Amino acid sequence: MLYRELGSTSEKVSILGFGAMRLPVLDGQYDKIDFERTKELLHHAVDCGVNYVDTAHPYHNGESEKVLGELLKDGYREKVHLATKLPSWKIQKREDMDFYLEEQMERLQTDHIDFYLLHSLKKDYWENLKSLGVLEFLDHAVADGRIKYTGFSFHDEIDLFFEIVDSYKWDVCQVQYNIADENYQAGIDGIRYASSQGIGVIVMEPLRGGSLVNGIPSEVQELWNEAPVKRSPAEWALRFLWDKNEINTVLSGMNTVEQLEENLKIAEAGVPESLTQDERDIIREVRRVYHQRMKVLCTECGYCMPCPEGVNIPGNFKHFNSAHIYNDVENARMNYYGLLNEKERASNCTQCGECEWTCPQMIDIKGTLKEVSKTLEK
Repeated sequence: MLYRELGSTSEKVSILGFGAMRLPVLDGQYDKIDFERTKELLHHAVDCGVNYVDTAHPYHNGESEKVLGELLKDGYREKVHLATKLPSWKIQKREDMDFYLEEQMERLQTDHIDFYLLHSLKKDYWENLKSLGVLEFLDHAVADGRIKYTGFSFHDEIDLFFEIVDSYKWDVCQVQYNIADENYQAGIDGIRYASSQGIGVIVMEPLRGGSLVNGIPSEVQELWNEAPVKRSPAEWALRFLWDKNEINTVLSGMNTVEQLEENLKIAEAGVPESLTQDERDIIREVRRVYHQRMKVLCTECGYCMPCPEGVNIPGNFKHFNSAHIYNDVENARMNYYGLLNEKERASNCTQCGECEWTCPQMIDIKGTLKEVSKTLEK
């Protein structure tokens, strides 16, 4: 296993991290984790050198933290850097922060969290947490030893990312980044900025929830097939990330031994700046093909906003495009419900047409929002 220093923490972490959001389950039920299969996966990963384990309060409806607490007994807790996250959307008062941290330490059966992140920061979550004193909470929790390092995971636009980075002396940040998402949310510019500030960079969704390895469009598969060096889509995706000095560890939600073994093998070659320029060009062409599959030619300029009903028009189009680009409606639907609040969703459009007068791309916004609702809403 290869290791990199995580920002300015001086901690050396495996370049492959163990993500505990998609653990094996029983009977297809998300909150019923298959304990024995998860034990086999986690222990084998740690035995092979994986030393960064990531979970969060809501994963598997709270069961992820509990199962990890059991599985990290017998010396495994001391072998890993354990990360979990404060459920940002549940915080209504300052006392809630301590309540959830204490609950999570109890679930995880530990007296401290190595990396404690503010979960899924968006503008409204961030503003609320700031007003309730979350930065002072982090200071106190570090001072009393409950938290070793602080951080945040992010799901919003890059301007907010810069604001959050500059607001506090963070140790780490966790961002979505992959072959297709070069400029999505924080993007490569955010990654480079965080790294320049000494903040460790943890990448999530390296395979975009599996969309980059399942149901691959034929045009993309042809590009992979024509490459001089033959690699699986998963290998291309992971090597793309590890090629960048600024990325310290990449989380993978592995739920089979086969996936784990494949990722461990790929990680052996995960050296920065190890791809050739020709290989980077192939990846760039793959990205172009994915982007050409966009269903709605929305540039997110914002001229259609604000909607008088509160509908997040660009946000709806982003998830609608994602469903078509990656042939993955289920993953797009999960993000649609997870990242847009009820008022922002397409079904709240009253068909007033105000937005269409100002759209420079002349998009049929009313008709397209109907399609979004039909495709993504249950």
